[in-house]
Amino acid sequence: MSSYSKDDMKAMFAHMNALNTELTAAGEWVDGQGLGGPSQVKTVRAASDGRPQVSDGPAQPGHILAGYWLVDVASEDRAVEIAARASACPGPGGKPGNDPVEVHAIPGDPTQA
Repeated sequence: MSSYSKDDMKAMFAHMNALNTELTAAGEWVDGQGLGGPSQVKTVRAASDGRPQVSDGPAQPGHILAGYWLVDVASEDRAVEIAARASACPGPGGKPGNDPVEVHAIPGDPTQA
């Protein structure tokens, strides 16, 4: 985010807020949060004795989970449509960021996982 100017940040937040408002009005919004940047990430693994091994930063350097949306939609196509809107969020200079957005289903039954 260090490459974002104040105006870039305003445009990004306006885009996200508009999407959140649309999802809420459609009754699809469940939850969503922006997450702290890489400097606030801890990666945790269990050691052979079960104690936590903690390292600073994401598990895969260069990858960042900036936030998430939890939506309740009628179809995978709708989830993909929402993800594309999120991906088009303005980046530095106001151009669409086109950042990757993953879509994960939450199975209603653990046997569907």
